[in-house]
Amino acid sequence: MTLNDATAIQAKDLCFSWTENKPILNACTLEVPKGEFWMLLGTNGSGKSTLLRLLAGLLKPTSGTVALHSPVGFVFQNPDHQLVMPTVGADIAFGLVEEALPTLMLRLRVEEALSAVNLESFQRRPIYALSGGQKQRVAIAGAIARHCEVLLLDEPTALLDPDSQLDLVAQVQALVKHRGITALWVTHRLEELEYCDGAFLLEQGQVVDRGNPQRLKQRLMQSEESSLTQE
Repeated sequence: MTLNDATAIQAKDLCFSWTENKPILNACTLEVPKGEFWMLLGTNGSGKSTLLRLLAGLLKPTSGTVALHSPVGFVFQNPDHQLVMPTVGADIAFGLVEEALPTLMLRLRVEEALSAVNLESFQRRPIYALSGGQKQRVAIAGAIARHCEVLLLDEPTALLDPDSQLDLVAQVQALVKHRGITALWVTHRLEELEYCDGAFLLEQGQVVDRGNPQRLKQRLMQSEESSLTQE
C-alpha cells in the first residue's frame, strides 16, 4: 500500500485476533493526515493498544495492510519498559547506535532532542532520578533524535499525575506543530482532546467515528451519561 503526500499513517481493513473465536480488530481502517496530532479513543477492550502495536509493526495483522512514513517512534504507557541505559544522554544515544554517527553528530542529535522536550540540562541525569513525566519526555526525545516522522503513543499519561498529564500532551502538540511530526495518541482522558487536531473512536475493533475531537468528546460524554442512567 502506497501513501499519498497528504497522509502519514494508514491502516486498511486490519484484522487481528489471538484466537480464532475472539477477534480484537475487525476490518479496522483509519488515516492520519501528515503533520497532524490525532487521538484514538475507546473503552477498555476496544482494541486501541493492539491497533497501535500493529501500526508500529510490533504485531502482525491477520489480514489487512499498514503504511506509515518512517522512521517511526513508539512510546509505551510505562517508560520503564523502554529506557534501558543508566543516564538520559546515554539512553538517547543508544537509540542511534545503528546509524554509526560521528561523535560530534551524535552529541548534537542528543542535545537537539533534549532541547525539543525542554530537558537540556538533564543529559547526565540518572534515569532512576526522573519523575514519570520526565521519563516520558526522554522516551519522546529518543524518537526525535532518530528523526522519526511518525510518533505513536500508547496512553503515555496513564501513570502520571494530572499536572504532568497535560504538560506532556501540550509538549507533543508543540512538537507536531513546530517539527512537522505526525502523532497518534491513545487515550481515555477526555480533557486531552483539547490538544489534538482530530480523533478516532474505536468500538469492538472498528473505527466507528472520526473527525472533530469536540464532537467525539460530546458523543462519549452522552454515552457515559446514558450508561449511568441505565444502571
